[in-house]
Amino acid sequence: MRVGASIIAGVLAVALGSGAAQADPLKIRLAYIVPVSNWATILFAKPELAHHLNKSYTFEPERYQGTPQLIQALAAGELEIADLGFTTLPIAVANAGMTDVRIIADELQDGVPGYYSNQYMVLKDSPIKTVDDLKGHILAINAFGSGTEVPLHAMLDRHNLVNKRDVTVVEVPIPQMPAELFEKKVDLIALPLPFTANPKVQQGARTIFTQGDAMGVTQLAMWVALKPFIEKNRAALTDFMEDALRAEHWFEDPKNHAEVVQICVNVTKLPAQNWDSWIFKKAGQDGDYYRDPKGHADIAGIQRSIDTQLKLGVIKQSIDVKQYVDFSLIDAAAKRLK
Repeated sequence: MRVGASIIAGVLAVALGSGAAQADPLKIRLAYIVPVSNWATILFAKPELAHHLNKSYTFEPERYQGTPQLIQALAAGELEIADLGFTTLPIAVANAGMTDVRIIADELQDGVPGYYSNQYMVLKDSPIKTVDDLKGHILAINAFGSGTEVPLHAMLDRHNLVNKRDVTVVEVPIPQMPAELFEKKVDLIALPLPFTANPKVQQGARTIFTQGDAMGVTQLAMWVALKPFIEKNRAALTDFMEDALRAEHWFEDPKNHAEVVQICVNVTKLPAQNWDSWIFKKAGQDGDYYRDPKGHADIAGIQRSIDTQLKLGVIKQSIDVKQYVDFSLIDAAAKRLK
């Protein structure tokens, strides 16, 4: 399911001195999986920070259940920027033959020391105490091949547990996972922020391991676009990146915390207590994910995680990640903000 919140600009302007009409603003659709944790739902909540919005580009957030669905959407022209993770990049390149994908920016990284890592949770009164105790139980992830499924796979493999032989892994949309756990329809859920910050989840569930425990630092989300699109629209994309960086720096400034919390409440309709203690804070498991201030994805970390997937048999072919990187847009945008 996709939910688009469209911000559309509309009129053709007359180019100064030439009498020729400028091109329509570039349409940019950016994917997201989890509201707030992914930038798309809040990026332009402060429109005054977006100096080029509705001038050189327009912006639409597009919702997807998991990152595997983004590959087809990007290939089909249904997205301009996909929010791929460390699990889906090699699939896009090696399986789907999308050798023209380029990593253009960081979004968030899981398991960086001092920051948050996704939690694999059971009921607080569950007899499951360790990973070995998962044998014979039902485990929920949001999508096979996603950034929550592969770390689960890695941890199960470490304990010689195999899906369909020792455990049953099922797909459940992330917002439904807590209810499925509390109703005892599943025995473990793979839960990201902001859902783990929900007081009901904190009171009724406990963590038996984190994504960082399973795989170390992983690039949970990164912005990816196709090379022909980048080359054709470099000027407008740099404008977009400038506005995005400006907005991201504003959100991460502690002096704006109270207003940030209210934006999160407005976007999700969840109460302030779900956000206030952790959003954009460095506080370990009580804080937020790591976001690179320069907007650079962790290329070395992505390579390590892809090599791990190859060893697990999750993918059949590795890739050289360095061949699929283009930080020229984000770097040019950063220079404008200095």
